[in-house]
Amino acid sequence: MSKMCLVYVVTEDENEAKNIAKKLLKKKLIACANIIDNMQSLYFWPPEENEIQEADETILLLKTLKENFSEINHEILDMHSYETPCIFSIDIDDVDSNFLGWMKHQLK
Repeated sequence: MSKMCLVYVVTEDENEAKNIAKKLLKKKLIACANIIDNMQSLYFWPPEENEIQEADETILLLKTLKENFSEINHEILDMHSYETPCIFSIDIDDVDSNFLGWMKHQLK
């Protein structure tokens, strides 16, 4: 049985998140995308430096099946503006059966 996952991606801005989401939707790799704009991030960059950076970024949440993660990751890396973008998946243990059925129908 296919397992649902949520792919978490941080993008530079809302426009980049929308472009990534639309490409993945058109390729039927995701069933749905949620975009959360105006997130504040704090991090060290470049990694060798000991200086804290601050940035306004956008969260992109992608609903899909675990088996699609590798291809989704590849597509995002091809489009993303960051040298080292944050991309990871979260396994979903429980999901409403009606939603899961709809989601599977949307995917290739």
